[in-house]
Amino acid sequence: MSTKKPLDKIIFSGKRKRAIVKLKLKHGTGKIFFNHLPHTELGLFHKLALSEPIRIYQQELGEDLKYDFFIGSQGGGKEAQIEAARLTIARALLAITGSDVLKKAFVKYDRNMIVQDSRRKEPYKPGDSKARAKRQKSFR
Repeated sequence: MSTKKPLDKIIFSGKRKRAIVKLKLKHGTGKIFFNHLPHTELGLFHKLALSEPIRIYQQELGEDLKYDFFIGSQGGGKEAQIEAARLTIARALLAITGSDVLKKAFVKYDRNMIVQDSRRKEPYKPGDSKARAKRQKSFR
């Protein structure tokens, strides 16, 4: 007979453009820390973006969160880091609950909440200066 212990922390990750985010999930009261700062210290739109998945979770399932989110990010710009963190929070909530209702609510609200954006930078072509720019011709 084996008894499993609940994990003290669970780790998730997500990407957006060049930004990579790792999320540690610990038992707590629903606080969000972004790069060692409480999310309430961030700007208004960043704060709202990070709290969107949690608000949808509470609306759909009617439960309070029992976890704290510790988010560390690197690479990319600030906006890409916030969007990658939002993606990671939503994926973590789906993994914890396993709820199809929550998944449908995320997709209905914004598909990019659970599906990573697959667009990447187009490579430069040989002999040209940029990916799409062509050399100019002179007819005179």
